[in-house]
Amino acid sequence: MNKNTIGIAVLALTLGLGGGYWFSSQNKSVTLESQGGKVTTERKPLFYRNPMNPSVTSPVPAKDNMGMDYIPVFADNAASSNEPAGTVTIDPVTVQNIGVRTALAERKTLTREVQSVGRVDYDEKLITRLHPKTEGWIGKLRVDETGEPVKKDQILLSIYSPQLVSTQEEYLLALNNMQTLKNSPFPDIRRGAKNLLRSTRERLELLDVPEHQIRKLERTRKVMKFLHIHSPFDGIVVNIGARDGQFVTPQTELYMIADLSNVWTYVDVYEYELPWIKLGDEVDMRLASLPGEKFSGKITYIYPYLNAKTRTIKIRLEFKNPDMKLKPNMFADVTIHASKQINAIVIPSEAVLRTGTRNAVFVVRGPGKYEPRDVKLGISSDGLVQILEGVKAGEEVVTSAQFLIDSESKLREAAAKMMEAKKPTPADPRPAMDMEGMDMKGMDGMDMGGMDMKGMNMKKGGEK
Repeated sequence: MNKNTIGIAVLALTLGLGGGYWFSSQNKSVTLESQGGKVTTERKPLFYRNPMNPSVTSPVPAKDNMGMDYIPVFADNAASSNEPAGTVTIDPVTVQNIGVRTALAERKTLTREVQSVGRVDYDEKLITRLHPKTEGWIGKLRVDETGEPVKKDQILLSIYSPQLVSTQEEYLLALNNMQTLKNSPFPDIRRGAKNLLRSTRERLELLDVPEHQIRKLERTRKVMKFLHIHSPFDGIVVNIGARDGQFVTPQTELYMIADLSNVWTYVDVYEYELPWIKLGDEVDMRLASLPGEKFSGKITYIYPYLNAKTRTIKIRLEFKNPDMKLKPNMFADVTIHASKQINAIVIPSEAVLRTGTRNAVFVVRGPGKYEPRDVKLGISSDGLVQILEGVKAGEEVVTSAQFLIDSESKLREAAAKMMEAKKPTPADPRPAMDMEGMDMKGMDGMDMGGMDMKGMNMKKGGEK
């Protein structure tokens, strides 16, 4: 047998083996049943996944580190092409076993009561700090105890001041001058006397000399050594800054007086509660020191900044306090009746899967069939959450066992993507036969019929 004949035989054998392997791989899934001659198609796994970690897959059968076999994933486990990616179909027994519960998306009016702890404080608009308008010495403190209630125009203390004495003398001179020149035939002189009297009286008033002492000065025409300082309104003495005989200046705070007929209460609310709150909302307040009593007020101010440590926002409430029962620095339980009402599509809060980057729910598309859907959330109240986008009123959503369904949904979605990626292209449905590296010897002079011999190691007969 010559070398050409041997070469032809070797080539024929090689081509036969390669073609047989290719046809075998393409028809591996086709089997014939011996009974009745019925043709069936054997299920072919798309891939294999780790039983303990579904995100780990393998294109071929494998075992994990514990020796457990990878679980095959078949084409019929993936969602059909006409359904949204990730749609899950579960048999009724499994649905019952894993405890799937559902609820309808409904349109409701949302309201909310915000609970917080408050602290009673002074009304800043009703606090007065008294300072003398001139320097001098305290003659006598009429109110000398902190916490003492005072009435409007009540005398608090008397003070001796050289400036006040000289101003009184100037006023008496102006009075005498006016008395002398009031009948002058010259209008300018009469007008000058009146202007001088008026200016000296205004100086006394600007130095806080009380009206009753000015009238007394006009009546007696005698300079008073001590002048009085009066309370500007009804209130409580919070602080006393001077004592009898003490030298004081305009920088000295003589008294701090607070009117407690109206008080403020400060509360802190969290960021997620702020959308419910607005100015004018009604508020109820209860105190441990006054069991059974409820005080009604309203929100008067929402501060425009956030506490960086507590991540809360301060809100100011205002309450009437005619009986002086509310005392500064008391702690109270506060209920804010938010007046904001929203007609919204709502679902139970537990129906939402929150991953940190997206919010999703599973919508029931049929018996045992669940579709994952991204949603846009609004405000929350009483276990309900508003749905801005993604779910319509009347649709049914899953409220329990979503994490088990979500895990299966991700597997189905991955299977669908892999199945799509493995589809052959229409132009070349069969994979090309790779003959690179085949050692073909003794093939001299053979016509290969246009066969792609790229990469084949062609050696002439007899070469080593």
